[in-house]
Amino acid sequence: MCADLGCGSGRWSKFVAQRVGHLILVDASPEALEVAKINLKNFTNVSFINSSIEDLPIENESLDFAFCLGVLHRMPNPAAGIDSIAAKLKKGAPCLIYVYYAFDNRCFIYQILWGCSDWIRRLVSRLPYILRFFISQIISIFIYWPLARMALLLDYLRLLPDSWPLAYYRDKPFYVMRNDALDRFETKLEHRFSRFEINEMLTNAGFNNIRFSDRPPYWCTLAIKS
Repeated sequence: MCADLGCGSGRWSKFVAQRVGHLILVDASPEALEVAKINLKNFTNVSFINSSIEDLPIENESLDFAFCLGVLHRMPNPAAGIDSIAAKLKKGAPCLIYVYYAFDNRCFIYQILWGCSDWIRRLVSRLPYILRFFISQIISIFIYWPLARMALLLDYLRLLPDSWPLAYYRDKPFYVMRNDALDRFETKLEHRFSRFEINEMLTNAGFNNIRFSDRPPYWCTLAIKS
């Protein structure tokens, strides 16, 4: 039995459901779960739970695998979320997480650019949803898409600098850019973690054999419940 914790629309669950016996999709938003149900309507091996990650109504040590992608950095206490996930996993079970990184592997200029974008996020996130949505789409059109496609060209010419903003999206469809821009700029709460901090939280929760991705998106981390 596996779980997608903070499943949202279920976009990652669609890839996992066809490879596991049973998949539980968990999200704190009833609206998100309704969308996930539609997106996974063709699967008979899935179930849905409306719950926060901190208070999972799943039996302890019952999961063979869990993944939590792009969720923990939105929680008031991410470490408590990791503790909760660990409690539900069997010993030896893997867990895949993705949290926003603190640009600890990036140059100073990159960190300055992020700081500017974070001020924009703080302002946009306080607006009504319709305005947040509209502004995020404008950002995806006039910032994400041009920078991503320029990165694609520079990559083809083998001239792409490591510090190029939004280079991760160079081969991604515009749909992904739109969704991620909305996801980034509509939220009021955003934590960012260094590799050291993520390792510390996972270790304290009882994980070992912690491995980090060596390419974007950072930090995507696989750990084993000890």
